Amino acid sequence: RVAVVGAGVSGLTATKCCLDEGLKPTCFEQSRDIGGLWRYTEHIEAGRPSLYPSVISNTSKEMSAFSDFPYPEDFPVFLPNARLLDYLRRYAERFGLREHIKFGTTVVSIRKHPDFATTGQWDVVTEADGKQTSHVFDAVMVCSGNFSEPSLPLHCFPGIERFQGQYFHSRQYKHPDVFQGKRVLVVGMGNSGVDIAVEASRVATKVTVCTSRGAWVLSRVFDHGYPWDMVFNTRLMSLIRNSLPGPLSRGLINYRVNQWFKHENYGLQLEKSCLVREPVLNDDLPSYILTGRITIKPGVKEFKENSVVFHNCPEEEPIDIVVFCTGYKVSFPFLEEAVVKVENKHASLYKYVFPTHLQRPTLAILGLIKPFGAIMPVTEMQARWVTRVFKGLCRLPPQPVMEKEVNEKKKNQVRWFGLSFDEVLKTDCLVYMDKLASFIGAKPSVLGLLCRDPRLALTIFFGPCTPYQYRLGGPGHWEGARQAILTQWDRTLKPTRTRVTAGSSS
Repeated sequence: RVAVVGAGVSGLTATKCCLDEGLKPTCFEQSRDIGGLWRYTEHIEAGRPSLYPSVISNTSKEMSAFSDFPYPEDFPVFLPNARLLDYLRRYAERFGLREHIKFGTTVVSIRKHPDFATTGQWDVVTEADGKQTSHVFDAVMVCSGNFSEPSLPLHCFPGIERFQGQYFHSRQYKHPDVFQGKRVLVVGMGNSGVDIAVEASRVATKVTVCTSRGAWVLSRVFDHGYPWDMVFNTRLMSLIRNSLPGPLSRGLINYRVNQWFKHENYGLQLEKSCLVREPVLNDDLPSYILTGRITIKPGVKEFKENSVVFHNCPEEEPIDIVVFCTGYKVSFPFLEEAVVKVENKHASLYKYVFPTHLQRPTLAILGLIKPFGAIMPVTEMQARWVTRVFKGLCRLPPQPVMEKEVNEKKKNQVRWFGLSFDEVLKTDCLVYMDKLASFIGAKPSVLGLLCRDPRLALTIFFGPCTPYQYRLGGPGHWEGARQAILTQWDRTLKPTRTRVTAGSSS
């Protein structure tokens, strides 16, 4: 019996992977519906992620699909949140997941069962309609996400207590009308910050975005108009990036991201060119800077009553509203710190999944990772691996080996990314997926396929690394995987080729 906490992207695929392996999942969802982050509600609900209605996925549908369930061909290439939620509902219906979900049920606590050392069992207390219930589970999959508890480090912003205007965290943002005729400051240059700045600039008097570190900005529309991740995340590109020495690899990435526009000319260059940053996906920002709608400034030095002073800028900037786009805290309020300890938004987890110090590997955290690509296939691969570990079909290394790897990875991540906010969670998704797939015997062999099915092998190596590759063989083999790979560009182009003329190529 497996307890699954949350019915968002990770919780749904965790439930499905349990069923695939013959386990008995019970998924606890505190709200009244599935979807997690992707289910928009006008009102902000405590303990739940909160979207603004204009959110569109940053990764394309082919790269974001679960590996045995492609998106419908008529869905747009990048998905408005309502369409992505529609996909999740179809997935739940297709695999009969709803009957395993208990809605309106909050997980209050998860504690080791008294005989945990021998059984690996967990005592789980849930609450529904004001009534608490105790359960015993053989294993637990934590899929509660990390976009519910905003990080608002006001102590890092001197003078904010005397600022007389309005300020709030991006989690509270819903509609741009709040900025009508105002002078707006957006603090932070993640995806939410840039989205909000672009929306605000259509109604505000002035919009300023401040960033101490800069950012790489990519368009969803990449080389020859193809989706960015289908061009960027291929096996060939990954091999090149990971084979080159560090400085060359970073130089290559730097060259690629500056092809659309030179970041330095727009005040967006990275503070330390040797660091790797998660790219910001926005199609409008450069043109909005060019047309004066948005101004980029360095980090905040201090706030005054009705203005702000930036580092290296002597003049004050008058402002009326501040939006703090400062990310989220990672927290598991239902778990004891002894089970998962979070420091600097980083939990010591083997392969970002298993706590390294438990006597029995019967608790896993899913989705606590920020890949350079889509999260959905990554959490699905985590769930496929985890369920086989629970069954005893895959074994984890000894505790000292896992701890050594976690510490090494932390050091390398700090070298590449710089330890700030959630940078330590970022990883190359293709390398990571391949590693987990090799654990369960589902990693595709390009060389092996080259003899048996050269067309498929070449598509896999030179084309986008779509999730269907991990269903070609091994446990969870799906008959439709080959066809899904060979038709991936058809599904990508179908919703855009809506005007076909006589002279068009088919």
